[in-house]
Amino acid sequence: MIICKLISEVRQIVKDQRANGRSIALVPTMGFLHQGHLTLVEEAKKSGAFVVMSIFVNPLQFGPNEDFARYPRDLEQDAQKAAGAGVDMIFNPEVDEMYPTRNLTYVEVGELGDTLCGASRPGHFRGVTTVVSKLLHCVQPDRAYFGQKDYQQYLIVRQMVQDLNFPLEVIAVPIVREEDGLAMSSRNVYLTPEQRTEALVLQRSLTEAEKWVHQGERSAQVIAEQIKAKITNETSGEVDYVEIRSADDLSALATLQGKVLIALAVRFGSTRLIDNKVLEGL
Repeated sequence: MIICKLISEVRQIVKDQRANGRSIALVPTMGFLHQGHLTLVEEAKKSGAFVVMSIFVNPLQFGPNEDFARYPRDLEQDAQKAAGAGVDMIFNPEVDEMYPTRNLTYVEVGELGDTLCGASRPGHFRGVTTVVSKLLHCVQPDRAYFGQKDYQQYLIVRQMVQDLNFPLEVIAVPIVREEDGLAMSSRNVYLTPEQRTEALVLQRSLTEAEKWVHQGERSAQVIAEQIKAKITNETSGEVDYVEIRSADDLSALATLQGKVLIALAVRFGSTRLIDNKVLEGL
């Protein structure tokens, strides 16, 4: 497996691989890899592509009071896991390589980035789309893989690729969970043992919400309030949001119909976790 730090190296290697008839797949990450990331690699490998994994903790998507400085990093461990999963090349640039001067150009996606996580993390998705667009230009993949846990991010990147005519396919991969149901996240390492146990309420509340829907409940407000009450009554978690939206464009829904996204964000101590469930055919 190759590890590259420079954009020029990445471009040359990708060019050589294309000359040999290989397609290119990109798995963008911020590192501290877990099985969720490796599942993205597994999906990318199915196409027979040359798989590039980017590992870059992007400062543009962190707010002034967020965890950029303490975000977990372990390149040696990541490289071992990536190699074991079949990654062909890691692109691990320094911040100065990605942003050699003060960044004056940004990519934004309008209202898709203003709701859900975007409402409580102003500027976050502008940072995401800007760095992803740069990675797409650097790697020039045929396909890029994103986890469904960050469903809003997936929709935003898909919209950006469509609007800006990037010649690639954006592929969503289902959420990967721990054995007890907690969605895998690099931030889970921040949780105390008590918070880790409490965080299981996220998946439980989504499962119950699905049950309520199957029993006939269609009011978005009723379901959201029931989820909030469950989280508040059963744990010390602080609810950031519980939202029920169209899974196609994140538009608000009063009544559940079509393809629906139930999304939530909750803080346990200083750790903010997100989770979601997509329901179809309503």
